[in-house]
Amino acid sequence: MVHIKEEGKFNENAYILDAEFMKTEKTCAIYIIENEGKRLMLDTGESLSARRLMKKIKNFNLYPIHQILLTHAHWDHIQALPKLKRLMKDTDLEVYAHQNAIDILKNPERMNEFFGYQVDPIENVVPLKQNDVLDLAGLKLKIHEFFGHTQDSIGIQDLKNRIIFVGDAIIDKIDKNTFVPVLFGPDFDEKSLLKTYKKLRNMSDELDAIALAHYGIWKEEDFNKIINEMEDLYFEAKNLLIEAYNDNLSIKEITRKYRDELIPNSEIFSEANIMGLQWNIEQNIDTLKAAGFIN
Repeated sequence: MVHIKEEGKFNENAYILDAEFMKTEKTCAIYIIENEGKRLMLDTGESLSARRLMKKIKNFNLYPIHQILLTHAHWDHIQALPKLKRLMKDTDLEVYAHQNAIDILKNPERMNEFFGYQVDPIENVVPLKQNDVLDLAGLKLKIHEFFGHTQDSIGIQDLKNRIIFVGDAIIDKIDKNTFVPVLFGPDFDEKSLLKTYKKLRNMSDELDAIALAHYGIWKEEDFNKIINEMEDLYFEAKNLLIEAYNDNLSIKEITRKYRDELIPNSEIFSEANIMGLQWNIEQNIDTLKAAGFIN
């Protein structure tokens, strides 16, 4: 766990639980926002990691969790919720998600079929929409609709600490030299994504940092770099994948081309370790097909 201490305009309200012991090392973050003893956790991760996550939460004196907010209804962000609720049965836990996610959470069969992962139905979720504000013991957290990656993706803006938590909605940036696009899932929509990029650029003066689910908090020049480059990087990735697929390259060949041309200095996807990237590229190819960009 990395505890964000007072630095610049951050303070002790922000926590990160990293994924060093989870299936894909250091590629996922679960954030816990704490204020006056009340705690909101963003996303849940995979069910196989639920007990490890609970152990970390208790080891860092972050138990109990009072609220869980799901940034969107993809399996790697929601699958652990039923198990966590059982592990937290002594707490009065509230769960939030965008209003468009409610039916997906109740009826996960289509997502399960697309991704090949089993997610159990999730009910009793409080629906959210644009401009709703959650009050965490006086800390105001504003909800933003950041559609495109999905049609239920939301960002959570900490108005006091000038940070926004965006889930997967913007870009996945695993280290300074590694990014993967947010082409992912059956509900991807490019027009919505471009509106989200514009929306985030327009509100950048209100922010000092951005927290990505995959992975970490980026601030100062790194924050500005993400805001300024996210749309160009999306098109670079999309165009390379379409061109490589139309050239009849295999998934393995497309993955190597992506790595060599777009992220040659990647720290996590080295020459000898690109299997995780290959899985991601294959999912993105399937999404491009579902969106009609590849025949």
